[in-house]
Amino acid sequence: MNGQKITNGGKTMSLGKLIVFEGIDGSGKATQAGLLADSLRDQGENVMEISFPDYKSPASTLVRMYLDGRFGSDPDSVNPYTASLFYAVDRFASFRIKWESFYLSGGIVIADRYTTSNMVHQMTKYDDPGERSQFLSWLEDTEYDKMGLPRPDAVFLLDVPLSVSLQLVRARNAGGRPSDIHEKDPKYMSRCYEAYDRLSRRYGWIRIACTQPEGMLKSEKEIADDVLTHVCGLLKDRKG
Repeated sequence: MNGQKITNGGKTMSLGKLIVFEGIDGSGKATQAGLLADSLRDQGENVMEISFPDYKSPASTLVRMYLDGRFGSDPDSVNPYTASLFYAVDRFASFRIKWESFYLSGGIVIADRYTTSNMVHQMTKYDDPGERSQFLSWLEDTEYDKMGLPRPDAVFLLDVPLSVSLQLVRARNAGGRPSDIHEKDPKYMSRCYEAYDRLSRRYGWIRIACTQPEGMLKSEKEIADDVLTHVCGLLKDRKG
């Protein structure tokens, strides 16, 4: 339903834009979401930032229990359909309570993770391509069609090599941030990296190279400038 107009109470309103940041752990999603929000506000845009899981919401209780290992210390301890519902309910609550009216009024919503993260983290539990495809179709139908959550207008994949990501996560955790059951498992993170590659091709996500050809990380500003170029094109289409 994105990019369309709807009628609400007799008034015709243009839907907003939903822009999502994805990437393996340590890729800088929260940083780039914040930088984009600041740039768009400077341009006079009406912007809201959201993040998933929404740990401040009671709706994220099952997500927190899952990530803390309460249902099993291995990510594979909970099947993809069950784990996905934990996250989907958290997103549904956030949409209805925090940003539905903002989005329906034409606001720009910038998300650090979204349904797209469910796709990545849960599809890795399947080795069979057919089972993966069936799961992805179910997830789209559940969150977008049955729950009524908006489909993203653009998904930015912050492309950081796995080896660099693992170093960034280790450095972050050394600073006192505890690891969840995903971050504690390098093999699982490797599977997620491969899943990001598959999904970006399947859904046409916008890949943003976060490293130089020689392997050095780009600056936050360089990455943000790449993102902003794409977003300005998206918003130009909206205004046209």
